[in-house]
Amino acid sequence: MRAILKVVSPAATLVEALEPLRSDPARAAVLLDIDGTLAPIVRHAADAHVPEATRSLLIEIAKRYQLVGCVSGRRAATARQIVSIGTIAYIGNHGGELLRPGATRPEIDPEVAAWTERVRRFAARVYTAEHQRIRVRSEDKDAIAAFHWRGAPDEPAAAAAVQEIARLAQEEGLAVHWGRKVLEVRPPVGLDKGLGIAALLKSPPAPPVVTALYVGDDTTDLDAFRGLRSLVKAGTLTTAICAAVSSDEAPPELAAEADLLLDGTGGVRGLLEALL
Repeated sequence: MRAILKVVSPAATLVEALEPLRSDPARAAVLLDIDGTLAPIVRHAADAHVPEATRSLLIEIAKRYQLVGCVSGRRAATARQIVSIGTIAYIGNHGGELLRPGATRPEIDPEVAAWTERVRRFAARVYTAEHQRIRVRSEDKDAIAAFHWRGAPDEPAAAAAVQEIARLAQEEGLAVHWGRKVLEVRPPVGLDKGLGIAALLKSPPAPPVVTALYVGDDTTDLDAFRGLRSLVKAGTLTTAICAAVSSDEAPPELAAEADLLLDGTGGVRGLLEALL
C-alpha cells in the first residue's frame, strides 16, 4: 500500500487506508513517536507538549485498541510526562527502556544500562563552558547523552562544535546518531525503536496483536518501520502500516519507505480521528 495523504484529504481516504486496524481493534496496536509527531518541534526540548486536542484523541484510541504506545528517543518517564496518559505504554531511549501501562518504573535493557556511567562521564568531560556560550544544550538521558543546537544564535558554529563532540565519542568507542539538530552519544550496542517495539509486542495482553500502525517523523523512525515489517515477515504480525510525518527537516528516505505520508502534526490528528 502506498498512499500520499494530506490534512485536506477526505476523511474517507484515511479511513480506508486504516481499515486493517479499524476492522479489528481488539487485535491492533497503535504506536507513535512523540516529538514532531504528537508534539510540534520546539526550540527547547524541555518545552515540548502534546496539544490537548491530540491528547484527547489518543485517550479515546487507548480505550478502543488493544495496545497503544509512544516510542521516543526521550527517557520513557519523560515521554509519559509529555503525553500525560498513564494507561498506555512508553518505549524510551530509542528502545532501551520499556514502561508498561500503569508501571512506576521502566524495564531497562541491561546491556544498555551497563554503559550509563561511561556515557555520562564522557558527556561531563566534553561539554564545556564554550558549548554553553554558543548555546549548545546538553541533555542527560541515562545511557544516552544528547547535544542540541536548535535555536543557537550561530547554528553553523554550534553544529561544528557538536561535530567535534561526535568525533571524540567515536574515538572512545561510543556510538553516535544524528537527529533533527541534535547529536546523540550512545552505547555501542543494539539500540533502536524497532527492537523496543518487538519487546513490547512479545508479551501483549490476550488476544495477541496481529496488526500494527507506526507513525514517526525522523531518521530513528526508520528503525520502527523496518522492525514492524520484519515482524510481518516472521509471521508475528499479519499487517504493518507505516506513516511518515512530513516537514522541511524530515529525511527523504522516511517518506520513501512509508505507506502513508501525513502533513505535519495536524495530519497526525487527522489520522487519529480516522482511527476512531
